[in-house]
Amino acid sequence: MVLASGAGTRVGAKLNKVYLPVAGKRVVAWSLGAFARVPGIEVLVLVIRPQDTELAHEVLAAHPGEVELVHGGATRQGSELNALRHLASRIESGEIDAVLLHDAARPLVTPELIADVLAGTRRHGGAVPGVAADDIVRVDDDTVSGALPGAIRVQTPQGFRAAPLLEAYETAEREGFVGTDTSSCMERFSALPVRWVPGSAENLKITYPHDLVVAEQVIGRG
Repeated sequence: MVLASGAGTRVGAKLNKVYLPVAGKRVVAWSLGAFARVPGIEVLVLVIRPQDTELAHEVLAAHPGEVELVHGGATRQGSELNALRHLASRIESGEIDAVLLHDAARPLVTPELIADVLAGTRRHGGAVPGVAADDIVRVDDDTVSGALPGAIRVQTPQGFRAAPLLEAYETAEREGFVGTDTSSCMERFSALPVRWVPGSAENLKITYPHDLVVAEQVIGRG
């Protein structure tokens, strides 16, 4: 599941940032291409804003495989729930056993990282990539008291067993809970363990204009 239904206003463009060009393709096309190269990814879903439908079709016209389009909701969690409901019959039948959720604004994700998250998801029930956050410190009142041991910066894709994920999101919807990301929703409404796998510093999220420049440089080195 590639999430492209946000606006991304901080990048300073009128266009949804995931359709901005980087290294000859639109940002979202890089993520779709990475997922398409991972064995075991049977269904690829792109979650979009209705007003971006024409742009999405342009991207998919150049994509080598099949991608299912789903309209997002008012929030990230609502968008994820829409996509999960789109897949619900296949989840309930067991056809889909795991779901990976990825920010389209992370175009530098690699097939290797996606495969690692998928393997961790199937092994443990939930898996998220992360990188060590050595610059995060603990604060007691107004006093800095040292580094926070074991802290990581969580990235995407985040993966979870499909049936518990759908159940957790439906429960969150009924209770009006909105989490900060997929894993926070699962931590609240599911007993599945969520393990972390090593992410990559290059798996950056396009947030500001200079991020596009960095992404183009990284792709150019490849």
